[in-house]
Amino acid sequence: MIPIAQVVLEEDEIEAVVRVLRSGQLRQGPLTAEFERRFAASVGARYAVAVSSGTAALHVAYAALLQPGDEALVPAFTFFATASMVSAVGAKPVFCDVDPHTFTLDVDDARRRMTSRTRAIAPVHLFGTPAHIEEIQRLAGEHNLRIVWDAAQAHGARYRGKDIGSFDDVVCYSFYPTKNMTTGEGGMITTNDEEIYRRCRLIRDHGQEAKYYHTVLGFNYRMTDIAAALGIRQLQKVAGWVQKRRQNARYLTEHLHDVPGIQVPVERPGAESSFSLYTIALDLEQFACDRDEFVGRLHEKGVGASVHYPRPLHHQPFYRAEYGHLSLPVSESLSARVLSLPVHPKLTQEDLDRIVKAVREVAEETRRSAAR
Repeated sequence: MIPIAQVVLEEDEIEAVVRVLRSGQLRQGPLTAEFERRFAASVGARYAVAVSSGTAALHVAYAALLQPGDEALVPAFTFFATASMVSAVGAKPVFCDVDPHTFTLDVDDARRRMTSRTRAIAPVHLFGTPAHIEEIQRLAGEHNLRIVWDAAQAHGARYRGKDIGSFDDVVCYSFYPTKNMTTGEGGMITTNDEEIYRRCRLIRDHGQEAKYYHTVLGFNYRMTDIAAALGIRQLQKVAGWVQKRRQNARYLTEHLHDVPGIQVPVERPGAESSFSLYTIALDLEQFACDRDEFVGRLHEKGVGASVHYPRPLHHQPFYRAEYGHLSLPVSESLSARVLSLPVHPKLTQEDLDRIVKAVREVAEETRRSAAR
């Protein structure tokens, strides 16, 4: 089976972690501070705050910018944490539909859903594809909204030559093992605003301005130096891995774009995806199977396809009672039609050819069934 994701760990990374273990300095310390400095420099941001997970990064960012009762515009087609951490700070996620081509926030739909209580917008660079950055910035500027960019899947993505981690107000990353780089678990917040940076650092560490002197409500979201040691090494290599992901994605697109019934990923002018995932959408009217059967057939052929995401957020059990009545047709449709193919940097040319062959075969097999 060609796996959907594969962690890249080399001897220098293992040795870096072992050195920390032998030092006894396991908690947040000098290596975490070094990782923050290096990460900020790598994306072109003034500040970075390392935390224990991508979810923690979102929680801290929302806590720094929102008050209970505020509203934040959130795409309905994304991972649960983008919205749940809005709820965690006592604010209200307002679910918006997504662009049917990029799968990122539909800015026009977000504009229609604004109210007098809207204080923030939380676009997601989904699967590594940059959201509609200029349009989002324009909307935020017109209505004095804070922007929390969810870049959990977008390490190395760029827009008009700039790394997506350099944009205001806050950018949140995840270092979960399936991401473009990993610290095992971990996350990072980048910002150019000194006050936001100060608040995020406080919230990360129990709201302490000094030891046992707590000025705001905070949490224990500190990163360990064990994770930071791994992150420093991974950061030195992630650009090369992203380049390989882009090469793999180009090959898949070149060999799948002409398959009837399959929509391959698109990149808008100026946007460079980091391809955390290579996600296609099926035109189910052209196939005699649903998406899940299509995935199952790929598995039978040794291709580890997966689904991101099978249910829009307003249909999740936690949110369904309040939001289930919403009509978000693109998010609902995509949830039934998308599947992700392997694109990670460990793929060989033989792997890529097997993936292409399997997708084309499954598409043809199910189409022939439809013809009968």
